[in-house]
Amino acid sequence: MNLGKAEKPTFPPPFTGEVLSVAKRRGAACSLLAALLLTAAAQAGWQQEAAPRDVERLGRIAESRAKGLDEARRAKPSDYAAIRSILAAATVAASERRLIGTWRCRTLKLGGMTPAVVYGWFRCRIVPAGDGRLAFEKLSGSQRTLGTLYPNGDGLVYLGASYVTAYGPAEKKPAYSGSSAGAGADATPDDQIGLFSVTHDGRARLELPYPVQESTFDVIELKR
Repeated sequence: MNLGKAEKPTFPPPFTGEVLSVAKRRGAACSLLAALLLTAAAQAGWQQEAAPRDVERLGRIAESRAKGLDEARRAKPSDYAAIRSILAAATVAASERRLIGTWRCRTLKLGGMTPAVVYGWFRCRIVPAGDGRLAFEKLSGSQRTLGTLYPNGDGLVYLGASYVTAYGPAEKKPAYSGSSAGAGADATPDDQIGLFSVTHDGRARLELPYPVQESTFDVIELKR
């Protein structure tokens, strides 16, 4: 019986490369999925922290802006021009690199108790806060604000608290109370929610719809 010459096995088997290729593709897909999940978690973070009333306020930002602008038409022409300038500026994608650092900032209040109020320039600062978030703080002036900016599309959502400084830098700063039971009310005067955007001309703005006190719509204008 002629068995002939035994065939030598091939190492590695022909399909090994295919298996490795599939494994690599699966690994890459898992890495991409993990990155997407982390990004989604960071972007959804503000919704987990925000009180339902504040989520509703943010959803009505266009309405609040329109009402505030309509009331501000009765303000001084120079004040109304300043308001129109920052609100009409086109926006661009907000990158962390462009945002970090110290800014000059001023608050513009639209409607409510008066047609409009345009405050003077003070100092604001933006610093990294981890997990894709940024910390925003108005550092000078008697009226301050302090909070967190969360990634949200090309802009950022702001959750913070406003306060009036009286005792200098040593005083305890408030924090956003959100849906915490400790807030003791459906809405606290200190809590703020807003949309932060970078404009095409190098400025930025923080729009705050339906503030609990004083005005119909607030915007903080920032420039270098």
